[in-house]
Amino acid sequence: MKRIIFATNNEGKMAEIRDILKGVDIELLSLKDAGIDIDINENGTTFEENAIIKSETVCKLTGEIVLADDSGLEVDYLDKAPGIYSARFLGEDTPYSEKNSYIIERLKNVPDDKRSARFVCVIACSFPGVKTITRSGIVEGYIAKKISGSNGFGYDPIFYLPEYNCTTAEMPTEQKNQISHRAKALEAIKEVLIGLLP
Repeated sequence: MKRIIFATNNEGKMAEIRDILKGVDIELLSLKDAGIDIDINENGTTFEENAIIKSETVCKLTGEIVLADDSGLEVDYLDKAPGIYSARFLGEDTPYSEKNSYIIERLKNVPDDKRSARFVCVIACSFPGVKTITRSGIVEGYIAKKISGSNGFGYDPIFYLPEYNCTTAEMPTEQKNQISHRAKALEAIKEVLIGLLP
């Protein structure tokens, strides 16, 4: 079984990733699982650049195969903010309940057709001595009128999908892990892993 490090300490994200990648013959470790304590300077200007910075930094440090993602919410009315700053939006230690409330407040009187938003995820896969591969996934939706749902994490309680008539935080985990931006990117990278792993 091949060991792969996923460059995150976010437990919610790791649970989602493990669920989506089940069936691939790998041992998937978070940075914490792998005993890595590193502060990576994510100074890229796009999701792709930041994902590559994370995966290549940890790959160079460990000499192992490393996956990393950079993902976030783009709200069209807010000029695509929070975008690549989604995790650090309003300050890194600000709870998502506050971030979500702030976005809903900013869009308080904005009509439905102007509330468009998307979740974007880019996953980078770095192999020692090989060019890093990236794959992306996007889910289009809208900003909800209120915070709803307790599944998921981050901005899930305010991201509304009209075709399902709910936020991604109101979806059963299994369903969300089939349609999410991260699921789409991981499914694409899974094909790469299956092709490259012995």
